Amino acid sequence: MDKSSCIFGNSIDSKTIRAAEKSKAKFIKKYGDDSGIRYSASFAPIKTLDFIDTDNIILTPSGKAEETDVSKAEFAKNALIVGNIRMGFGHYRISIAMASCAHALGYKPYWLDLAGFDATGSKMIREQNDMYSLASRISQKSRLFNHFVWEPLNSEGFKALSYNAKDQKNSELLVPLFNSIPKDIPYIATHVWPSQAAVHAGMTHVVNAIPDNWPMALHLSEGAVHAVQTPFAYLGYKMLNGFAKVPLKGIPEDKLKMTGCYVDHELLVNLEDDNARRIERARSGKSMRFLLTVGGAGAGFDMFLSMVKHLMPYVRDGKATVLINFGDHKDVFEKLTKAVDLGDVRKFFNDYDGLKKFVTSLKTENNPGVYAVYNEDIFQAVYSTNLLMPESDWLVTKPSELAYYPTPKIFMKHIGGHEVYGAINSQEYGDGTFECPTEKSIAQMIDRVLTDREILVHMAERINTLKAEGHYNGAYECVKLAANSQ
Repeated sequence: MDKSSCIFGNSIDSKTIRAAEKSKAKFIKKYGDDSGIRYSASFAPIKTLDFIDTDNIILTPSGKAEETDVSKAEFAKNALIVGNIRMGFGHYRISIAMASCAHALGYKPYWLDLAGFDATGSKMIREQNDMYSLASRISQKSRLFNHFVWEPLNSEGFKALSYNAKDQKNSELLVPLFNSIPKDIPYIATHVWPSQAAVHAGMTHVVNAIPDNWPMALHLSEGAVHAVQTPFAYLGYKMLNGFAKVPLKGIPEDKLKMTGCYVDHELLVNLEDDNARRIERARSGKSMRFLLTVGGAGAGFDMFLSMVKHLMPYVRDGKATVLINFGDHKDVFEKLTKAVDLGDVRKFFNDYDGLKKFVTSLKTENNPGVYAVYNEDIFQAVYSTNLLMPESDWLVTKPSELAYYPTPKIFMKHIGGHEVYGAINSQEYGDGTFECPTEKSIAQMIDRVLTDREILVHMAERINTLKAEGHYNGAYECVKLAANSQ
């Protein structure tokens, strides 16, 4: 099913098409052609996500299955598949939100990480992801690279319609991974490659959940229903605005839906109570809690270091609590402790059960100090932030996927130009600050929210209003779209 030569009724030039075909051929030459192999499915529960009954889909070449008789594996009648890849933590985090809301709406969620198999398409994804992660880290060390390469690529390079042609052609390599999956199962993709792959494979109920607020051709997956979180993204995709030097035909209305922000059911169900505790802590003068997260790519260390250094005097005075989720990057913790004295830091290293007990204690106790979290397990590494969010006052983050979550946010400098509009959206809706791009500006923001606690109160009340308006219902809406789309 060719999707490279014409995209939403817009013809692609022959040079771009040849380049796309060459790209696909390169990966086949490097990793082999598995288009004739049948991959059979078996299932394994994801222990960390047992509270939403999520099973991991394991794909094995037929005849080489291990313990499970994959030929007899059957999906539940109420199955919903979340197709994803690990690229940093963002796409996994959104995927968990989709699985959570699917479970809340009565579906059985299945997890399909297309990068996790010994297949040609999986190897193609891992190679490109490694390159993206490396470039992301380099961009934080080299101002020239960031200014002349990384920023323009993430804001304008990925925006060009011609860019989509190559991705569409490469995604054809993922089709074999779908040959044992029923075509009519509702399917939500939290990255464009799993969406394109599902469409190529003939899946009939595909939702392409677009993660960013900045419209780019990178995220196009013709044949799927495109879900966006904001009005800004909706109009940009509706018109394919700026995707070429000439006006383009846009996405038809039945293939483009504004859903709201993608948020887990568990973060929404008690949100008003969480905000009530935030307001009480702010107005009673208790230690203010700052949740800092290290992303999956491990970039942005210098800014991270400056924030921690600035917060430590407040910690020693009992005015601040610093909660740091290092994800699966223990090396960042070790690097940080060499650069700044964290005092008597309490560590939850591969202690997920201990972390959950600690989070429960935060509901009633005032706990100044520094707390460090690290987990080798990727699901625990990602979800630890979700556990800590309800009991935190401020989430300090770059304006990526966390920009859309229902907690007061302080935005540090973006990594990649596409993230800029996440902070702008949050600032305008009132659940986050403007972006603080320098060490000085983020230090000033931390000082201000510690001395003027009504800023937190205002944001907490604003988040309650946004919830009542359905602003954070995007994951629920994506589930409904997948169940009803054709």
